[in-house]
Amino acid sequence: MTKLIIARCLFLACALGVTTLAAVAWHVPSPQILDTQYCAQPQLLRGKSLTLVRPDSDLLLFLVGMQSRR
Repeated sequence: MTKLIIARCLFLACALGVTTLAAVAWHVPSPQILDTQYCAQPQLLRGKSLTLVRPDSDLLLFLVGMQSRR
């Protein structure tokens, strides 16, 4: 009877260990916005201010047209 209890306890401990390892391995990092200090920049762009790019109306019209599925 005691061997059965020991076997059950070992099985439970192993099952909990496998479950813990599976939970740790299942962690999927979520998408995040990186700060600019972590992004590598080319040597020519360092120290220069970047200008914002505005899409023209034709590109916006094209993208809206591509989204409609008719």
